[in-house]
Amino acid sequence: MTGRIGNGPLRRLVVLRHAKSAWPEGVADHDRPLAPRGHRDAPVAGRMLADADCLPDLALCSTAARARATWELASAQWGTPPPVHLDPRVYAADVPELLEVVHDVPPEVETLLLVGHNPGLEELVLALAGDGLDDTLDQVRTKFPTSAIAVLAWHGTTWKALAPGSALLTDMMVARGRKK
Repeated sequence: MTGRIGNGPLRRLVVLRHAKSAWPEGVADHDRPLAPRGHRDAPVAGRMLADADCLPDLALCSTAARARATWELASAQWGTPPPVHLDPRVYAADVPELLEVVHDVPPEVETLLLVGHNPGLEELVLALAGDGLDDTLDQVRTKFPTSAIAVLAWHGTTWKALAPGSALLTDMMVARGRKK
């Protein structure tokens, strides 16, 4: 990537796909809980974000049970979690809907965490990334599994300025916890 994209302060959009969920019979999709692996992986995601110095100023989270549980387990790994807004628009959202959610973020937020679902999150990352460090774009194109984390960096005075192709994909990580 050559030079800086956009004007204004450095902003980061941290995208976290919910941890592995269970599929209990008779439970609506919105209400599905985390699977045992999800309970192991979500705290790892929180520690990975802390270790990478990617703690958010604000979190936007889907209202689905598996996304909320991912948020709760991940953010429990931090000293003081930031405010979280449970936004029903994030559940089952496509790229235009997710961009609308992000564009509503107040300008004082520099690092935003978005906790949601595929395929919307993967498509959002690929749409926003004009370029990527190392092989990050290839990793996302190959697979954006449960507990995946993508970090997009860009410069802008407001979140409304975030547009397709305007960000640099700086990191792609997948949180995996160990069986006990």
